Amino acid sequence: MTPVYELSVPGELVQQLFSGSEGVAKLLEAILNQVLSAQAAEQLGAAPYERTEGRQGYRAGVRTRTLVTRVGALELKVPHLRGAPFSTELFARFQRSEQALLVTVMEMFINGVSTRHVGNVLEEMCGVELSKSTVSELCKRLDPIVRAWNERDLSGRAYPFLLVDALVLKVREGGRVRARSLFIATGIGAEGMREVLGVMVGDSESEASWREVFAGLKRRGLRGLDLVVSDSHAGLVKAIEAEFQGATWQRCQTHLTRNLCDACPKAAWPELHPRLRHLFTAPDMPTARKLLADILRDFEGRAPKAMALLESAFEDAMAVMALPPPYRKRLRTTNGAERLNREVRRRERAVGIFPNTASATRLLGAVLMEIDEGWSTGRRYLDMAEYWAWRKARPDTADTTSQGAPIAASHAD
Repeated sequence: MTPVYELSVPGELVQQLFSGSEGVAKLLEAILNQVLSAQAAEQLGAAPYERTEGRQGYRAGVRTRTLVTRVGALELKVPHLRGAPFSTELFARFQRSEQALLVTVMEMFINGVSTRHVGNVLEEMCGVELSKSTVSELCKRLDPIVRAWNERDLSGRAYPFLLVDALVLKVREGGRVRARSLFIATGIGAEGMREVLGVMVGDSESEASWREVFAGLKRRGLRGLDLVVSDSHAGLVKAIEAEFQGATWQRCQTHLTRNLCDACPKAAWPELHPRLRHLFTAPDMPTARKLLADILRDFEGRAPKAMALLESAFEDAMAVMALPPPYRKRLRTTNGAERLNREVRRRERAVGIFPNTASATRLLGAVLMEIDEGWSTGRRYLDMAEYWAWRKARPDTADTTSQGAPIAASHAD
């Protein structure tokens, strides 16, 4: 049976209720303190100073506890009993609100709101001021969640396609602002769903850093890799060759186009650009080779540096042609990763300079985790049925399973 408590409200609190914003907090504080006192009397079997034969113990003062609510910070006087422990469900019920408040803080943090602005919002919501350090401590509760997601087991399915990219952050270390790289690996699984497989903040986009990223993915069970799509950063390409032997490297055609633009005289670029689009979207390799020969012939005299680059990069940029046609469009560039990067950048700009590497991993890891969860419940990125049928028919993979035993290298020609 729910207990019934008789409560009294002082007249001055009623006046404050209508005269100022603090009135609601003071009123709630008075009511809850009366509830606590009544609960203590109920548990002792006696009101204060009351002598009864059934008394279960004695009051031994009160302990002050601050409870943060939406109407402000309440100073509650929790009874301390001698001879019997005091118990109440009041704080347990308010803990749910406190948890909701912490979730709000985390969501604000993930969405790119700075710790200073988070503190301002909480002061507006709850009537209490929280320092930047306090908000940061609350946000550290994200660490084990992000860590568990970033270290999850990947051995349950094959990931035939991997897109990798990095972007530069500003992190304060040792009293100085330094450039650090955020490495992001995105996979497309056996069922055609996209996943953010891993994220790491490292020193630079070097071979050693990328090998650390790839070694971590393999340690967590990454398998069945057929194609890796990336830009042509030297350290990255060497790391792919070392860690993913047997897989094919697809040079991002968008990045290559930018490189060719930089190497081409401005006068020749308006004519060259549309011809490159036809080259990269050719229906088959014989057609692509003919288009390449025509471009080299027509532009060798006007743009020799660009033509030398195109000729040397052609095979890697057209590696995706080894796959069935339905998979070429989305795997010939890292545009999917670039869109992901733009979303990360949008959140990162709100911070500007991260106070340390841990905070960068926490925030951006949480952002990527949120995006990954959206992908898992969204539409399938690729229909993999034709891919697995094609894999099964290939002589070099006829003895493998559709769930991705190691795959031999693909050849664009």
